[in-house]
Amino acid sequence: MNGTIIRIISNLYSVEAEGKVYECRARGKFYHDKLTPLVGDKVVIDADNNYIMELKERKNSLPRPNIANVDMALIISSVKEPNLDLNLLDKLLSIVIYNDIKPVICFTKIDLLDSKDKKELDKIINYYNGIGITTLTNQELKKLTKVMNDNTVVLAGQSGAGKSTLLNLLDETLNLETKPISKALGRGVHTTRHVELFKYKGALIADTPGFSALDLDMLSPEELRDTFLEFDLDCEFRDCMHKEEINCMVKEYVKEGKILNSRYQNYLKFGRWNIC
Repeated sequence: MNGTIIRIISNLYSVEAEGKVYECRARGKFYHDKLTPLVGDKVVIDADNNYIMELKERKNSLPRPNIANVDMALIISSVKEPNLDLNLLDKLLSIVIYNDIKPVICFTKIDLLDSKDKKELDKIINYYNGIGITTLTNQELKKLTKVMNDNTVVLAGQSGAGKSTLLNLLDETLNLETKPISKALGRGVHTTRHVELFKYKGALIADTPGFSALDLDMLSPEELRDTFLEFDLDCEFRDCMHKEEINCMVKEYVKEGKILNSRYQNYLKFGRWNIC
């Protein structure tokens, strides 16, 4: 029987197949073949004996959180408590774009902003939308539902950004645990302890303990450059890295305000230019 792993706790794999959830063990051959089943894996199970018999080919996978076959990453970014972190946002964007996953940004806690800060946020939202990255707020639940339709979606973002709260808003029957921001630490407290897929209308949504694999060292300088979608411009040199090269259109666009300065500065910070 074909199914999808929707939850893993210890060595027990919850597999949804034909409208029913089976609690399965993995065959010993996976250990010997150094294969580790992940949430999101498409599998073949022996429903009578509750064993996973086969792992189907993955289209992608992420190491932390451990999840496979992701269509979309919904990046949850708080604008207050904790404050907006564009460095983390751009790092997450580079990671998911590099892994061929469609990014969608959702800003939360808009109600905590004053009118001046809201105008600044509107500029940021318009910018990311303008470079082809769908950007919404948690006050646009209908639009968010439409964007996620029929996709396997992983949530990403800093602790306390409101990932579990957003899921509860989308589907109140989930009743996921949430906690307030730690005043002492100035950041959120983890409430999600394992990766699990939830059905929401036509989508499968993964609530995760969060992205901890935020190291971009696996990307070459060229691969990093290509995750910044708006940098695909007609520079004088085809292999332009947008650093010291002359007649660089990216640097010109930054000066003219056509490329967000924070994006360019984050690109420079992320790069391993010492190996170029």
